[in-house]
Amino acid sequence: MQDEIVYFVHISDTHIGPSPNYTRHGHNPYQCLQALVNHINSLPTKPDFIIHTGDVVADPDSDSYRLAAQLFSQLHAPIYFVTGNHDKSRDIHRFLPMGPKKILSKNLDVLAYAFDVKNYRFLVIDARGPDEIDPHGLLSDEMLTILRSETTEDGPPLTLFTHFPVQPLNSIWMDAYMLIINGHQLHDMLVPIQNRVRGVFYGHVHQNMQTLKDGILYVAVGSTFSQFSAWPNEATTGFDPLHPPSFNFVHLLKDQTIIHQHQIPRPFPE
Repeated sequence: MQDEIVYFVHISDTHIGPSPNYTRHGHNPYQCLQALVNHINSLPTKPDFIIHTGDVVADPDSDSYRLAAQLFSQLHAPIYFVTGNHDKSRDIHRFLPMGPKKILSKNLDVLAYAFDVKNYRFLVIDARGPDEIDPHGLLSDEMLTILRSETTEDGPPLTLFTHFPVQPLNSIWMDAYMLIINGHQLHDMLVPIQNRVRGVFYGHVHQNMQTLKDGILYVAVGSTFSQFSAWPNEATTGFDPLHPPSFNFVHLLKDQTIIHQHQIPRPFPE
């Protein structure tokens, strides 16, 4: 009987730089993340964990990861990370402590693992492809094998985390550059077990977006510092200068997945 409730916070695309003064898209990622960490720690309902769906840093250098680790160490709940296209899996293994988990790949250049909370199963997917396809994602043969072993008909409720969108988003530039190239293979594995799947949560698009296809829920969260726009006719990267830092608070109940979208005031001065 699945009576317990799991709460988790979904964040993404922090893009921390090598110093607290680093700016990107006209904003200061460090100040925004510090404000968000403080806000998460003060939530009236404590999350069971926090998931970061990638692009922890702006560029994969040790100073940026150490600065990010310093901020995330202040959180009062376990945190887990996904490899983004701006990250290197090896660096996340090295620099960013996480909660209890089962590593699913012996390759340090792959960040694939699972963890269990209150009889719910959570699976982190590494879809970072070779640099030449960036910013697209790609599921490697190893990752597809791991997915097949986890997406069986029998098992507890399953929630998946990745960085890249799996489904097209009806946006010219996002669909041209941002998707998992072979994401249909993941979707095809999930449809037969849709009664197990509670959602696929991702980042990369710097915007709150939801897609429902064949009974599978795909949920993106806005960035912690700067948001893109994704109107259908936009052929180049658009920005939403008014949208503040975002996070989602997710409820997993016995028969429902509930997502609360939250914003926090942008810290000043930037």
